[in-house]
Order: sequence, then structure tokens, then C-alpha cells
Amino acid sequence: MRVDKAEITDLLERMRAAVPDELNQSRSISEEREEAIVEAKSEAERILEQIRAEQARPIANSEILHEAEGQAETIIQTARTQEREIRLRAEAYVDATLNTLENNLGKLTAAVARARERLGRKPADVCAPRDD
Repeated sequence: MRVDKAEITDLLERMRAAVPDELNQSRSISEEREEAIVEAKSEAERILEQIRAEQARPIANSEILHEAEGQAETIIQTARTQEREIRLRAEAYVDATLNTLENNLGKLTAAVARARERLGRKPADVCAPRDD
């Protein structure tokens, strides 16, 4: 197999020319990423300062606390009600599924008994020892 030297040389030259562009683009992306990190840290620090300031501020009265506790109790009661409803629906579904399974097993048992009768055997004949 012959390798075209001119084609290889051309390919290498194009690769060399493309590398600086790729490096510059990579540097630019890296710089943008660093700027985004600095901005995110600055924003996080600003938020933390705001939270610290709010924590330092005393609660004006206990009404806010009572309102929050009331809302929390409402949320808890709603969750408990939903849990009960979901559990009851799940139990009803399981019961219906078990009922269907029980019916199908009854039908299957009856079909097996009929098949054995057609063969001239009774269910007890299958387990009894044979006198051959």
C-alpha cells in the first residue's frame, strides 16, 4: 500500500493550523467558566449575608410562629389524609386482584379436573401407586 506523501503533509499542516484555534477556544471556555464560578460564589455569599441578617432580626411577635405552626399542621393533616386514601385504594386494588386470581385458580382447578375425567382418572388416581 502506498501513502501519498503530499496528502499526508497537507493533512498534518491543516491539523497544525487547527490546534491553535482549538487551544484559544479552550482557553476562552475555561475563562468563562472561572468567571461563572466567581459570580456564583459572590451570589452565594450575598445570599448567606442576607440569611444571616434575617436570622439576627428578632421575631416581632409570636403570631408569625403560630401561623407557621398552623400551616405545618395543615400540611401534615393533608399528607395523612392522602396517605390513608392511597392506602385504602391500594388495599382495594390488591383485594380485587386476589379475587380475580382466586376465581381464575378455581376455573383452572375445574379445568384440570375435567381433563383428568376425560382421561379416565380421578385426582386420587394420580397419587396412588400403580400395580403393573
